[in-house]
Order: sequence, then C-alpha cells, then structure tokens
Amino acid sequence: MMKLKALPDVPRWAAVAAHAVPLLVLPSGLWRVALTFGAPVARVDGPTLGLAVYQLGLTVLAELLAFLTLGLVREWGEVFPRRLPFLGGRPVGARGATLAALTGAFGLAVLTCWFVYVAYAGIGQGSPGTHTEGALQQGLFYVCYLPLLAWAPLLAAVAIAYRRRRFTPTRP
Repeated sequence: MMKLKALPDVPRWAAVAAHAVPLLVLPSGLWRVALTFGAPVARVDGPTLGLAVYQLGLTVLAELLAFLTLGLVREWGEVFPRRLPFLGGRPVGARGATLAALTGAFGLAVLTCWFVYVAYAGIGQGSPGTHTEGALQQGLFYVCYLPLLAWAPLLAAVAIAYRRRRFTPTRP
C-alpha cells in the first residue's frame, strides 16, 4: 500500500483525492508545454512569444493551484510554515481556507461547464487559434484534458473533509 503524507486525522480517501489533484492537472500542462515547444500535438495559427508565455504561465499557475489542494490534508494547511515572512508559525484560518477551496471548486465547475458547452455547441470552430487535426491529435487532447473534469469535485470533497475535520469539536 502506498504511503501518502497527510495528518493522522485525515480520512484516507481525502488524502488520496488531494494527492490525485496535481497528478490530474499534469497531463494538460504537459500537452501545453509540448505545444509551446513545437511538438505535433496540434496546429497553432500564428504562434507568438506572447502565446508561448501564456501557455507556460497557465501551466505553472494550474499546477501551483492544484498543489494547494495538498494543504487541506497536510500540516501547512493548518499552520503556516515558519519560513513565510509575517505569517510563519501562525494558524491558517480554517474558514478562509475552506472558503478559498470551495470558491476555487465552484469556479472550476463553472469553467468546466462553459468549456463543455463551447465544445458541444461548436462555438469558435474555424476561427484562428489552436486546432487538433486528425484522430491521433484529437485523442491525445482528450486523454490530456479529460482528467481535469475531476478537479472541481475532488477539490470540493477534500475542502468539505477539511472543514469537518477542523470544525469538529474534539472529544476529551
């Protein structure tokens, strides 16, 4: 059995879910990095330096946000690490952390619904941008991006477990 780093009172399912989130976000980031560096994963109309910076920045941002999910099951999600200026050693506000996580999960769910709607409705087809051509590119795109559908529900579940754990009175 794989050992996951988590606080002792964190349910095993929550630890597994929290550790899964960064791994679920990784394939889409790898796809964007491959696209940025010219791998034949899609065709880009008019690639620019700005687009490359955007794609790499989005990849880094998404992984950092996904990584924050681990804070809901680890010690640094309850007490700020000492190395942080001004905050180090202080307790993390459970309400604020829960609100931030649930707001993030809601935002991800809205974005997911929007992208599914846009893809289903065919909005933007034929316009300039990035295009997958052929079954192989389309299949690779789906393999890399479909795991993102699990991000919002996993984040919400881990956030609710965090809230329950932090607000449940301890018994003597």
